[in-house]
Amino acid sequence: MDDIWKELNLMKEQQALQTVCLKGLKIHSKCFLAGNHRKNYHAASEDCIAQGGTLSTPIKEEENNALLNYMFTTMGTEAQIWLGINDMANEGTWIDMTGTNIKYKNWETEITAQPDGDRAQNCVVLTGTSNGKWFDENCRAEKRFICEFNIV
Repeated sequence: MDDIWKELNLMKEQQALQTVCLKGLKIHSKCFLAGNHRKNYHAASEDCIAQGGTLSTPIKEEENNALLNYMFTTMGTEAQIWLGINDMANEGTWIDMTGTNIKYKNWETEITAQPDGDRAQNCVVLTGTSNGKWFDENCRAEKRFICEFNIV
């Protein structure tokens, strides 16, 4: 009987994920869904976790560009979104939502050398006005966000 419940729950999860993919954007083995409101970093992260995902974290340029285009479509060209990247635990060591050091980085370097906020800015935003470049930001600022869901 337990196996039947496990199978049923798995089917429910897969159906919910398919709905997310239909509403949002699918890239390889991930689905992305835009949040409807501005929230601080922690509230945005909790919102994504409550839906079964995490804040979006691009791992290569292709994903970053797809996120940028999705953000343009759903939020406009001047939007900024939280990424699932921070250096709260150790200043200057940027980690993703799993605690792993990030390998792909897309910091703004032409307008202003990023990251530049020291301990005052420990969270990361992807910006539309800088064509998808990243800026460090105060985690208490309220920004839009896009949740990421792994397709199993």
